Amino acid sequence: MTTITMKVNGINRSAEVDGNTRLLDFLREKLDLTGTKEGCSVGECGACTVIMNGKSVCSCLVLSAQCQGAEITTVEALHHDPIGKRLQNAFIRYGGVQCGFCTPGVLMSTKALLDSNPAPSDEELKEALEGNLCRCTGYQPIITSIKAVLSAK
Repeated sequence: MTTITMKVNGINRSAEVDGNTRLLDFLREKLDLTGTKEGCSVGECGACTVIMNGKSVCSCLVLSAQCQGAEITTVEALHHDPIGKRLQNAFIRYGGVQCGFCTPGVLMSTKALLDSNPAPSDEELKEALEGNLCRCTGYQPIITSIKAVLSAK
């Protein structure tokens, strides 16, 4: 067991973890932050995307021990963030959410992009979302939702 400390959604958190505990499991099981979803477990679907030190990462591929001292943001923090709140509202309004399983990961990938590039091109937006799979809406309602936020600035 290893004791790790990281900042999750702005709060310093410490816990003992096994060396093979994934960040995804740490968030869901130790911190009860269940908005981050497990889809494929191999980094292919993006459902487990969180922001780690300003970059979107698949939390199923990151070991908790690698997060010592890191700053992690999960989908639960978006309602406290102006851009995050606008993204959530736009996804509801423009149909970017259907079953909702991919939505947390898509929102986090988008948030990471907008934090580093507040006016992305269509190509940059598509590139930021290329690791997020949606099995319900197709991608047009997701893109429409994001563009609604971009045009409202």
